[in-house]
This record gives sequence, structure tokens and C-alpha cells, in this order.
Amino acid sequence: MENEPVIVKRIYNVPIEKVWNALTDNNEIKQWYFQLADFKPEVGFKFQFSGGADNGHQYLHLCEVTEVIPGKKIAYTWRYDGLPGNSEVSWELFEQGDKTLLKLTHTGLESFVTNGPDFAKSSFNGGWNYFLNEALSKYLEPRV
Repeated sequence: MENEPVIVKRIYNVPIEKVWNALTDNNEIKQWYFQLADFKPEVGFKFQFSGGADNGHQYLHLCEVTEVIPGKKIAYTWRYDGLPGNSEVSWELFEQGDKTLLKLTHTGLESFVTNGPDFAKSSFNGGWNYFLNEALSKYLEPRV
């Protein structure tokens, strides 16, 4: 179903605090995610960044933090400057002994369907899988 959210899960071989810091400390965020001018894990904090599609087109993302449960969950709205639609991304952390399960959920993607093929659910699925399974994994668990 097109209205179903994108959900990506990954277990990292690091403590929950390390994953939380990677998601909420802007110096760490810049190492694996997007180059944010500033970021604070505080409800109401607004941030933006440019990110592109596979075809090289860049879009200005406009986001606002909507929920913070320290060490457990952070969520924010996700929309695009000048384009219709609004969605929400949530990152939830679960302790698994000395490991951490991260569950990313991106809801509201159906609100972007009129924006063209760059906004297909498959594009978001591919992007989030890259960030969790490659970029964040390499950052948190570097191979020696």
C-alpha cells in the first residue's frame, strides 16, 4: 500500500548512548547524515538542509522537532520548500543487551506523490536503507 510508512530497522553493536549521540549531536550528525547549520534535540527546534535525488536535483528540506524522549526517541516533520506535502520521521532506540536496535519510521509519504518520481516511496526506502545500513553503520562500527 502506498500509504504505508517506510520502516527500516538495524541493530548496531554499540551502546544506546552512542547511537543517541549520533542522532542528536550536530558534530556527529555531520559525519554520516546531512550538513546541518545547527541542530538541537528540543521540541520546536527548526532545521533545514539540502539533499538530492539520484538525478542530482537538490531539494531544500524543512524540518521541525516534534518529540524528544532522551535516549529513546526523536521525531521531526519533514517537508520540502515550495512543494506540497508534509511527513514525519521518527527514530526509536531499544536496548538489546550491549547492542542497540534503531527503528526509523517515515510516515506521510503519500502527501508527496504529486511532486514527481523523485518522491516515490521507493526513493525514500532506498535513501533510509542507505543511511541506516551503510552511512550510520560505518560511522558507529568502523572496520579496522
